[in-house]
Amino acid sequence: MPCCNVSLQIVPMTEDQKVYPIVDQVIQLIHDTGLPYRVGPMETTIEGELEQLLPIVQQSVELAVKLGAYRVLAVVKVDYKPGGVTMKEKMASYE
Repeated sequence: MPCCNVSLQIVPMTEDQKVYPIVDQVIQLIHDTGLPYRVGPMETTIEGELEQLLPIVQQSVELAVKLGAYRVLAVVKVDYKPGGVTMKEKMASYE
């Protein structure tokens, strides 16, 4: 399956002081996959095969609940192109 990008925003419903620590743990989960990723102020973009990336979305939501969120909003964007698409090619003119 070709390379694609998934952007994931996790919004844990919890006490204000717990939001960033939960998001930090989700980013650590993404880091631990070993896949290329880029953290932004509103979402994290991960690069890989779709079959690798979609389970990460599920794991991220489940982790946020495990860490104390009573509800999780997840905004997911998928950029899939036959033949593949990379973050590098999309960002090349900005770096």
